[in-house]
Amino acid sequence: MLVMQTNVMVTGSILERSTLFQGLTPAQQELLRPVFDPCNHPSGKVIFEQGEPAQYLYLLVEGEVDVNFKPDDGPELTLSHLKPGDVVGWSAALGRSTYTASAVCVTNSQFLRVCTYDLYNICVNYPDTGRIIIDRLAAMVAKRINNTHAQVVAMLENSIHKPIGSKNDESL
Repeated sequence: MLVMQTNVMVTGSILERSTLFQGLTPAQQELLRPVFDPCNHPSGKVIFEQGEPAQYLYLLVEGEVDVNFKPDDGPELTLSHLKPGDVVGWSAALGRSTYTASAVCVTNSQFLRVCTYDLYNICVNYPDTGRIIIDRLAAMVAKRINNTHAQVVAMLENSIHKPIGSKNDESL
């Protein structure tokens, strides 16, 4: 996977743009700064595919990203449309071996990414900081799950209201 590294130093202000880091002490930000690598992806670039090894957690600094899921028995679904401050690739933070969805840049996007191993080491070696990060990740994941639930309900309601025999009825 080709990643364009930037020469931008990860500054406290970049970290603070993400809700994941808001309110951290300067010492905690300094601890996290070296493990987050800045990278850029152009519009249309697939950041990772569903089923690929989950190696990185990405914090969206600038741009927009769609998170897509392809069920075995249906078309690809867009689960989330992410904006700056959001996190993508949380399968890596959850210790999953592969990503459960794909992520695609909708616009040119800038990220801070952290390797799963580095995130784990922060949690083990600096448990107070690690606990804050894990709690905030959990809140972000829960929010996304709630949003996805509402989207699935809307899709199901839309399906139920289609007349039998419509051109989208796969039983014909």
